[in-house]
Amino acid sequence: MESQADKSVLLDALVLGAGAAGLMTAAVAGQGGARVAVLDHADEPGRKILISGGGRCNFTHLEAQSDRYISANPRFARSALSACTPQDFLGLVERHRIAWHEKDAGQLFCDGSARQIVEMLLAECTRGQVKLALGQQIEDVSHDGHCFRVRTNRGLWQARALVLATGGLAIPKLGATGLSLQLARQFGLKTTDVAPGLVPLTLSPPLAELAGVSLPVTASLAGGAGKAGRQAPRFTDGLVFTHRGLSGPAILQISSYRQGPQPVCLNLLPHEKDVLGSLLALRQARPKAQGTALLPGLPVRLARMLVAETMDERPVGAQSLATMRRLAERLTRWELTPSETEGYAKAEVMRGGIDTHGLEQKTMEAKTVPGLFAVGEAVDVTGWLGGYNFQWAWASGTAAGRALAARAG
Repeated sequence: MESQADKSVLLDALVLGAGAAGLMTAAVAGQGGARVAVLDHADEPGRKILISGGGRCNFTHLEAQSDRYISANPRFARSALSACTPQDFLGLVERHRIAWHEKDAGQLFCDGSARQIVEMLLAECTRGQVKLALGQQIEDVSHDGHCFRVRTNRGLWQARALVLATGGLAIPKLGATGLSLQLARQFGLKTTDVAPGLVPLTLSPPLAELAGVSLPVTASLAGGAGKAGRQAPRFTDGLVFTHRGLSGPAILQISSYRQGPQPVCLNLLPHEKDVLGSLLALRQARPKAQGTALLPGLPVRLARMLVAETMDERPVGAQSLATMRRLAERLTRWELTPSETEGYAKAEVMRGGIDTHGLEQKTMEAKTVPGLFAVGEAVDVTGWLGGYNFQWAWASGTAAGRALAARAG
């Protein structure tokens, strides 16, 4: 499937980016009859796929509905997600005889290696006679009113349509760049503010004495409102205290909704309905015990810190009702204000991107630039943790691929 540029050939579509969304777009378009080439500056395709899910690729989530995605245009993703569902992609996985398992509720992983997903996408591209050109450093992109021209270090490519599928800024060590955002602006499309998403948060100063402590929590935003003023969900999942701040699935999830210096609120006993009642019962049952006896379900280091901050050194039987209420409040509504995030180097995704108000939701084509498409992470659609962002890649790629095939036909 490797190919060098051939300036004499006018393709139906050029796809910039050999990641999840780009390969899906190319495969669907190629199998629909379009002549397609995929260009990428990397020396191998699907690099982000290969490292995902601990090397096993959390390739979709069975509950990938539009309300699990963040966008300035919250209904935009609905059309593509309904046209390519998690069950549709799972069907493709099973046709390629890739064994899979459901790790947590709805999260689907390969039993073997994430490389199986990349090989599956490449096989689908081969079936669609897609040209794959790697090691292509893009030097210039232009449009003369009839076709798009992409000049790389290896020559000139020309096509009637161009797909921006180079992803976002997350994980720069894999070669992530802002190329799709840059090209979108070049062609007059608007972009939203971007920031690291699904990213650990830092504290200043960090809670160094808790580094390595982990536990299930419910994480929410103080005040409730998140991005664009909409109510942010509460996420019950794991929390990990790090040497720099906070991480773990619950923190990654809430990070995508957080704006500026907004505090994060932690419920350290998410499955306990009456925390104050439980504390009072333990105080009555063990009046001579020390404070940590009230917190048998918490990691010892965390329990010691909370007790030191809310109680004096007397046995629990000597602690006042006001003290018990103060401890219960800390356990159920502990507000911490992160100083910043750990940045794109540790982020799973980029939040924000190409403004979806400028794209057709059924085809991913730019409204003002016929033949220009944008898919995947480059678009202002950010999913939850757990396979949602891959499902958006498959769905947006399928939508664009079908539109390209229809144009070619």
